[in-house]
Formats: sequence, structure tokens, C-alpha cells
Amino acid sequence: QVQLVESGGGLVQAGGSLRLSCAASGRTFSNYYMSWFRQAPGKEREFVSTLSWSGSQTYYADSVKGRFTISRDNAKNTVYLQMNSLKPEDTAVYYCAATSSRSLRYPVDDGRSVDYWGKGTLVIVSS
Repeated sequence: QVQLVESGGGLVQAGGSLRLSCAASGRTFSNYYMSWFRQAPGKEREFVSTLSWSGSQTYYADSVKGRFTISRDNAKNTVYLQMNSLKPEDTAVYYCAATSSRSLRYPVDDGRSVDYWGKGTLVIVSS
């Protein structure tokens, strides 16, 4: 059974930092993009960042570029999202996602491409 379990969310003041983790289990995630999406209250889910298996490909949403950094430890099957200079508009539930690079039907930043989702971790940034 495939599981993606996020952790590291919480309450932080604007300008602060958080590090999210996503522990993946249940299969080998080689050839998978590991991504983060988020959904703010009353808004649609949006892409945040993605990272290829090799780490050679990384993409960020414009809204987080320069502030967030995605990384992965393949030996631990874990992906991280380091979030710095947090803003109130970063408040959202953050979801970990895994997308097979061998069967992409949509762009990797499109939620419809995702094969597996985590249940999410809540990040609240106070002003």
C-alpha cells in the first residue's frame, strides 16, 4: 500500500521558516517526480514545486521561487520542502504528491498528473 505522509506543518510568524517532510512508502519511487501542492482556504489546489528522481529537474511556482527549496533523500524515500521568508499568503494545506515520469498525461505541475497524494499538513503564517 502506497503511503505519502507529510509532517512539519504548524504556525509560524511572517518572515519565519518551516521545513516540511514527506515520507514515502509502499513502492519504489524511482522515476517519479516528487512534488508539493497546496490549497488555501476557499481556493483551488495549486502547484508549489517538483523534483525529479535524479534531482536534475526542479520547478517552482513563481509565487515561491527564491523562498522555497525542494530536495529529496532517495535512500530514505523522503522529500523535503524548506520554506523561508514565509508570508501570510503561504497559509494552506500542503500536499505531497508522486507522479510517474513514465506515464505523464499532463504537465507535472498539473494535479491531474499525480499518481499518489498524501493527506496534507497545515501551514499557518500569521502577520
